[in-house]
Amino acid sequence: MQHRCGWCGDDPAYVAYHDDEWGVPVHDDRRLFEMLILEGAQAGLSWLTILKKRANYRLAFDGFDPVKVAAYGPREVQRLLADPGIVRNRLKIAATIQNARGVLALQKQHGSLDTFLWRYVGGTPHQNAWQGMGQIPARTEQSDAMSKDLKRLGFNFVGSTICYAFMQAVGMVNDHFTDCFRYAPIQALARQDKPGAPTKPRR
Repeated sequence: MQHRCGWCGDDPAYVAYHDDEWGVPVHDDRRLFEMLILEGAQAGLSWLTILKKRANYRLAFDGFDPVKVAAYGPREVQRLLADPGIVRNRLKIAATIQNARGVLALQKQHGSLDTFLWRYVGGTPHQNAWQGMGQIPARTEQSDAMSKDLKRLGFNFVGSTICYAFMQAVGMVNDHFTDCFRYAPIQALARQDKPGAPTKPRR
């Protein structure tokens, strides 16, 4: 029987997410935008709630295409507020649209969202060695810096705790427990990961 991080429980959707996605390095801009939005949508809720709504989110937000989402106006906002398949929170919906516009600005300035975000770990996934939940931080110096910069650029629902959860999800850090069967494979993926040349984040 494979040993997993205890936080994923036994819900099939959560187990599949843990086994197949969590901690795998992501460099696709649309996927990065999706995860940033979903982590923000989780605020005040459980990740499992968001995970079970993810397919609906993809339909509701045009596959998280930042160009399409950035163009949303009042009509789309009303459509989203009436959609039971997503979290119908006006502030979170508005933040998604605002953040899409921020992504487009970052792509124009830095070439890609990937280039901008991966700077916070120097372009290389950090390998931690946690043995239990009590050791994993809720935020780090890197997530603090990411949050500060994103807020300065007009992003919303990007507090440091949200940013760290995002970093865990997209493989910027390996926070699988050392006795989890995914710990070593994620380490191996990190060694193979070859993003673009990183630059230091501006403070």
